[in-house]
Amino acid sequence: MRAAPTRAAAPSFPFTAIVGMDDLQLALILAAISPGIGGVLIRGEKGTAKSTAVRALTEILPAVDVVSGCRFSCDPDRPDPACPDGPHVSERAVRPARLVELPVGATEDRVLGSLHLEKALAEGVTAYEPGLLAAAHRGLLYVDEVNLLHDHLVDVLLDAAAMGRATVERDGVSVTHPARFVLVGTMNPEEGELRPQLLDRFGLTVDVVASRDPAVRVEVLRARLGYEADPAGFTARYGGSQRELAERIVKARDLLSEVVLTDAALRQIAEICASFDVDGMRADLVTARTAVAHAAWSGRTVVEVEDIRAAAKLALPHRRRRNPFDAPGLDEQQLEDAINNSTPPEDDSEDDPDDDPPSPDGRGGSDGTPDQGSESDPMDARRSAESAGEESAGEEAAGQEAAGRATAGPAPTGEVAGSAAPYKARLLSVQAPGAGVAGRRSRAITEVGRVVGERARLGRENGRPHLLGTLRTAAPHQQTRGRTGPGLVVRPADVRLAVREGREGNLVLFCVDASGSMGTKKRMSEVKTAIVSLLLDAYQRRDTVGLVTFAGAASTVALPPTGSVETAVRRLESLPTGGRTPLAEGLLQAAEVLRIAAIRDPRRRPLLVLVTDGRATHGDQAFARARRAAGLLAQRGVATVVVDCEPRRGLRLGLAAELAADLRAEYLDLGDVAAGNLVRAVTERKAA
Repeated sequence: MRAAPTRAAAPSFPFTAIVGMDDLQLALILAAISPGIGGVLIRGEKGTAKSTAVRALTEILPAVDVVSGCRFSCDPDRPDPACPDGPHVSERAVRPARLVELPVGATEDRVLGSLHLEKALAEGVTAYEPGLLAAAHRGLLYVDEVNLLHDHLVDVLLDAAAMGRATVERDGVSVTHPARFVLVGTMNPEEGELRPQLLDRFGLTVDVVASRDPAVRVEVLRARLGYEADPAGFTARYGGSQRELAERIVKARDLLSEVVLTDAALRQIAEICASFDVDGMRADLVTARTAVAHAAWSGRTVVEVEDIRAAAKLALPHRRRRNPFDAPGLDEQQLEDAINNSTPPEDDSEDDPDDDPPSPDGRGGSDGTPDQGSESDPMDARRSAESAGEESAGEEAAGQEAAGRATAGPAPTGEVAGSAAPYKARLLSVQAPGAGVAGRRSRAITEVGRVVGERARLGRENGRPHLLGTLRTAAPHQQTRGRTGPGLVVRPADVRLAVREGREGNLVLFCVDASGSMGTKKRMSEVKTAIVSLLLDAYQRRDTVGLVTFAGAASTVALPPTGSVETAVRRLESLPTGGRTPLAEGLLQAAEVLRIAAIRDPRRRPLLVLVTDGRATHGDQAFARARRAAGLLAQRGVATVVVDCEPRRGLRLGLAAELAADLRAEYLDLGDVAAGNLVRAVTERKAA
C-alpha cells in the first residue's frame, strides 16, 4: 500500500494582514525591538486573534546568527563564557527566529531543564538537559493561558525574562545559561486574573476586544476566509509588506542605542507614573524603555511626548490594580490630563517649528498622513482600509468602558452590593491526606514542598530525583554490575524521585441558601460579607471556585467551577433571595457539580462550603431528604464545611449542626468565619 503524501504545513497568517489590532501589534513590535521591556501580556475574550498575532510575529523577526551545534543558541560574536556547551570553536550558523510554546501543564524541570543524575553519579560530570528557556533564548517564548500556569512557574519565567539568565540547582549542583527572549502571555480574564504582583512583572499589557463595527468585522471575515481558502496565495500577497516590516524592525534595533532620553522626558515619565499612584519603580522603568523603543520604531533619535504617551498606554493599565477584585484598565482622559499637567520634554530637534509635529507612530504630520519622501509603514494599506470603522468602534468602546466604570460599584474595597467590607477569613481546608495540585490551602502531596519520602520513577518520568534513595537502590548491585572505577554504575531503574508535601489548591464550591429565610437585609448582608471574605481568601490561595444557590423549588449553578474569583463576586452581587428552601436539591446539585469537576480535573480535590441555616421547606419530608443527600456526599468522601447562618439570638433549632453531622463536616457559626473571632470561639466552646 502506498503511503499517503505528507502535506506541508500551512504558512502562518501574515502579521500585516491582522485587522483592527493596532495596539496589540505595536506592543509586540516594541517588545521585539527592545526585549528588555519585559514581555507582553495580552488579555482578551476568546476568538480575538491573540494566538494568531503572537505566532505571526515570529515570521517577521530577523534570523539569528548562532554557534553551530550550541544547544543554547549562543551568539558567535559574543559567546557566553558560562554556556554549558562552551568553550565554543564551532562554525557560525543562521537559523530563523524560534517560537517556543510553553504548555500550561509543564513542570519546573521541563521549563528550566534538568540534570542527568545517572551520569553525575557514574561519571562525575554535570550533564544538563536543556529546558524550554534554553530553546527560547534569542527567540520568542509564548505562554497561552498564562493565568492558569502555577504561580511559581510564572515567577521562574519572569525572573529569567528580567535577568536574561536561567539557573538550575539540584542537590548542590548548579548550572546557569543565557535566556534572553521576548515573553508573551495570553489569557482570558473570564478564567481568572493574574495576581497583581505577577501582573506588575509583565512589561506591557494590551486588552483586545472584537470590534462592534460591522465594517471592521467584514474585513476580519474577508481576511480569514481568504487565508483559509488559499494559505500560500494569501500569504504571498502580503510578502512585500512583511519584508518591509521586518526591515523596519531591524533598523529600529540598530537605532535603539542612539535614542536620547532627556532629563525632561524622564521627569515627565516620573510625573505621569506618580499621578497614577503606581507602586514601586518598575512602571517608570518600563515606560522609559518603551518610549525609547517607540522613538526608534518611529525613526527618531530623541524621545518625544508621543513616545511617552504610547508607552504609558501600554505600560500602566495593569499597574493601577489596587485590589484583587479590580479589573486592570486605564482611563485615557486621565492619561491626557497627566500628560498636560506634567513637564513636557525639551525639544532638542532642529526642525522648523512651523513643521507639523509627527503623528503618534512617527509617520508624517499631525494628521497621520505620510510626508513626502518619508518611510511608509507596511501596515498603512490595511489601516487605511479600516480607518473609518476603527473610529466608530473606538467611540463605542469608549462608551462601553465609561458605562462599565459607572456600574462597577465600590470595587476598590472588594465589596458587593448589600455587604460590608470583607475581612480576613479563617483557613478552611481538606483535612484528609491525599495528593493534589500545588497551591496554598490544604496540606497534601504536591510537586513542591518539603521532602517526606521517595518513590520509584515510572518509565522516563521527569521529576526531582531523591539522591540518597537512588544511592541506596543502586549500591547493592555494584559488584554484579562490574563496577571498577570510582563512579557508581547507575541504571535508569535505580533512580528514585522525591515525594514532597506542601500545600494544594482546591476546588472551593459554595452552596448558598438564597431562600426567604435568608432574605432579611441584615442577615443576607452578613452572609454576603462572609462569602466575599472567603472568596478573597480563595483568590489569594489560587483556588478554583464555583457557586450553587438554592431557593424556591430548585437549585441553580450560578457559576461552574472556574479560576475567576472576580466572576464569582459579580454573580454574588446579583444573587436574588426569596421563596422556600429546597435544601436537598441544593446538596444534590452540588454533588453533581463535584462529580463532573472530578472528571475534568481529577487532581484537584474539592472543598464544599455549605452556607445555610439548616431549614428545608420545599416538598415532602424536606429535611429527611436533605439528610439523605448529605449522607450521599459523606459516602463520596467530599470534605465539607457547614456555615450556620441561624441567628444567634432567640430560639435556635440547631438543624445546621445536625446536617453537619450527616455530612461528617466541620461546623462553623457564621460569626466564626472571621479569623479574628477564632480565639473567642474556642474560649466559648471550652467554657461550654
